[in-house]
Amino acid sequence: MPLSQVKPENYAAILAEKVAEKQLLLAGLDLPEPQIFSSQPLHYRMRAEFRVWHEEEQLNYAMFRAGEPNTPLYINEFPIACEAITELMAPLRDYLAAEPTLRHKLFQIEFLSTSQREILVTLIYHRQLDEQWQTAAIKLKEHFGIHLIGRARKQKISLDQDFVTETLVINGRPWQYRQNEGSFTQPNAEVNTKMIEWAMSCSENSEGDLLELYCGNGNFTLPLATRYNNVLATEISKSSVAAAKTNMEVNHIDNITILRMSSEELTQAMNGEREFRRLRDIDLTDYSFSSVLVDPPRAGLDDGTIALVQGFERIIYISCNPETLRNNLLVLGESHEVKAFTYFDQFPYTHHMECGVLLCKRSAD
Repeated sequence: MPLSQVKPENYAAILAEKVAEKQLLLAGLDLPEPQIFSSQPLHYRMRAEFRVWHEEEQLNYAMFRAGEPNTPLYINEFPIACEAITELMAPLRDYLAAEPTLRHKLFQIEFLSTSQREILVTLIYHRQLDEQWQTAAIKLKEHFGIHLIGRARKQKISLDQDFVTETLVINGRPWQYRQNEGSFTQPNAEVNTKMIEWAMSCSENSEGDLLELYCGNGNFTLPLATRYNNVLATEISKSSVAAAKTNMEVNHIDNITILRMSSEELTQAMNGEREFRRLRDIDLTDYSFSSVLVDPPRAGLDDGTIALVQGFERIIYISCNPETLRNNLLVLGESHEVKAFTYFDQFPYTHHMECGVLLCKRSAD
């Protein structure tokens, strides 16, 4: 996204145009009037990454246009990042430029922040890191009061911890989330909070148990667990599963079982097509599932998973790709009716749009 497009005075009009485009894409699906959740027009991203461009003794944050890998666009300001990141960028760059041990062959800088201004910085190099680097890096870490990681090929040095802990207030209750370096996290904390609260509203007066596919670090799982008797959640990423289990303990939630499985594998298990050693201590027939929440990648749901979720009374579908969502809804619409539809503007000034859909099973007659 060119930063020249970041014009907060035009944000409302840009969002309205984006919604109109998505409405046109989804036309013919018999959707209810959408609810629209906007973003803050500035300082909404909790993570950012930049290439480092060396020019004599100077360092610059840089990005590149597609197809132009050798023509850097220097980034002097990055107003879409949260204030904690934007305030750190220039002082950190100048500190690194003045320290040869830290500057030498520095290739990329990544920032991960929380709403409480806890920051993790990852410095990525085209050289192996030694004790001299570590000594200098400790001084940098202490100077700025940040967490710091150094990375090189087949090398990772974490000076204290490789995560931050985000606190989101969901319907008045604070929830803590460990967010690991290198793992997926929702980039827009404010809009993410709105997404979770919306998903919880879809689960009011729920009965029975919840199945969640693609649970990540437990972003939706934890608060939704308060609405159901039990939750069975799946996630394929090892680091996300570990974070989700930690988040369960930190938030004192004990009615969630998390499996490291793909949605395709769970579908096979629930259909009795295949046995998995990971399920040896779990009897799927013990669950009384009434609802399923899916938050798939951009490819959407595969055919087998669609067939699986069609057996549920209630489907809560979080989508990051309206195009694949449309394809999935054409099939899901045969068995379910869309009761609520939402747009979440996680990525202002871009064509990307998150959607939320609540589907309920059609009556037999």
